[in-house]
Amino acid sequence: MKFAVVVFVAIFGITFAAPLDSPQNAQILRQELDNIGVDGYKFAYETSDGITREEQGELRNAGTDNEAISVRGSYSFVADDGQTYTITYIADENGFQPEGAHIPRA
Repeated sequence: MKFAVVVFVAIFGITFAAPLDSPQNAQILRQELDNIGVDGYKFAYETSDGITREEQGELRNAGTDNEAISVRGSYSFVADDGQTYTITYIADENGFQPEGAHIPRA
């Protein structure tokens, strides 16, 4: 009987010891959707586990041979080491171009 109680308490403790801000339990704190159409878009969100993301895209040179979508944005997250990392980027006809303090430069 004591063994069953110990097992029950251990399982109960493990179940409720999971942090509330784990990715499985993250809550959306802010969400914005603006200007979504054929010529561009803009969105942003933030979650309770420390993730944020903002992005906007626009159609450039519409109707020409050089028509392309240009995207600018950023995202941040809290890593396992407790530090927040932020990446800003551009994605266009020149490819994906990320920048961040922790990303080595060529």
